[in-house]
Amino acid sequence: MIRPAGEHGLLVETGSLELSHRLDAALRADRPEGVVEIVPGPETVLVVAPGADRGRLRARLEEVARRERGRAAAGAGAEQPLVTIPVVYDGADLGSVAALAGISAGEVVSRHTGRELVVGWLGFAPGFAYLTGLDPVLVTPRLDTPRTSVPAGSVAVAGPYSAVYPAASPGGWRLIGRTTLRVWDVAGDPPSLFRPGTRVRFEAA
Repeated sequence: MIRPAGEHGLLVETGSLELSHRLDAALRADRPEGVVEIVPGPETVLVVAPGADRGRLRARLEEVARRERGRAAAGAGAEQPLVTIPVVYDGADLGSVAALAGISAGEVVSRHTGRELVVGWLGFAPGFAYLTGLDPVLVTPRLDTPRTSVPAGSVAVAGPYSAVYPAASPGGWRLIGRTTLRVWDVAGDPPSLFRPGTRVRFEAA
């Protein structure tokens, strides 16, 4: 289903994160005329196109979404890039995450490095990627009182997600480590190391 979103947007309801990623990639590879912003979410893709013919754009989105659904059903599509992130696991909340999970701090590290995660979407702050696929044992609530400042490069978990803070900012996620890898550079092209669908693996440094 495609429905209006504000004066200039159309919201495509994809129904799945995989289709959101496929639609986002397809539209970026062959951007429809007039589209200035594409924002994928867990089950939607927002397409912003001021001044575009909504009827034509809607038809184009329907066509691309239909094609990508077919490709997904057939298992077609190139594998997404992999980003490996070195982490020093000495975060202020490593002990509390271990206690909440009922495991040792060493096992927190083993479980965090032991599986591949995927960038679901970006939000909250520029370059802040919600990484899906976290080991269920590490699912923990956010802090009751957020910190007023979290250093850039902090590696954290909250709920079913992990993340790397791209810049210093307030935050309520539980900090388990830190990385020197720069995931956001406003002068870069593109500025973010992550795109929806990017595979991510953490490794102990």
